[in-house]
Amino acid sequence: MSVSSPASADDHSPLISPRFLYRVTAVAVALAALTIGISMAGRWFGQNLAQAGHTASTQTTDIFIGQDHLRLPANVIRFEDQRITGTAERTDLYVTWPQLEGYTDGNRHLFNDVDHPENLIFLQISQSTMSRDMSGRLEPIYKHLFEGAPAPGPAGLSRQAMKKKSGYGDEIMFTAEKAGVPPYAVRCILPQSPAFSTSADCQRDIHAGRDLVVLYRFSSQLLPQWQAIDKAIQDFVATRLVTTP
Repeated sequence: MSVSSPASADDHSPLISPRFLYRVTAVAVALAALTIGISMAGRWFGQNLAQAGHTASTQTTDIFIGQDHLRLPANVIRFEDQRITGTAERTDLYVTWPQLEGYTDGNRHLFNDVDHPENLIFLQISQSTMSRDMSGRLEPIYKHLFEGAPAPGPAGLSRQAMKKKSGYGDEIMFTAEKAGVPPYAVRCILPQSPAFSTSADCQRDIHAGRDLVVLYRFSSQLLPQWQAIDKAIQDFVATRLVTTP
């Protein structure tokens, strides 16, 4: 009678143990979670890189400057650290032209296209430190710095060079008479060609509210639209001032 050899304890053990399967499954789940995390992080980073500090949020921000109260959507406020309700020394804004809209997902190309600076107008609103705005300073200050005869400018503007040693030697002053109100005045540093234009070629400041000065900058390519821009900026600020009795 043949005698069979005693069976080893491992003869009926599974080739892959449950513990091994558990470890493999856990690693697979961890890798999947890591992949999803990397994908989500990459998407978040890409979106924030594309926004480059912009926000499409229209959440209301109440900003108090001196005696004035401005109520602004977050997407017109240029800098993230200024999108906070409270008192401030100034607020920096940017809007599309001619829509006067803040940043949105639909118009992000306008905010990122450096080759077309005429798409945007930049504003800086602060408490006024002078009793006269640029139009008010034209007669008592700027006219004494003019050099040479005036020349015709775009859209009815008069172009005037400034004295080289005046501190404004590289600038051109454009002016226009307006019935019943102070004359229009804007200072510009004109580029050698339109291709070198920037969104800060020209600047003008106006008074608004109780004690605000609004300094706004725009491309020299927009000079032919000076009347529309000036009225639009005045209306834009006026409609965002909160008046209290």
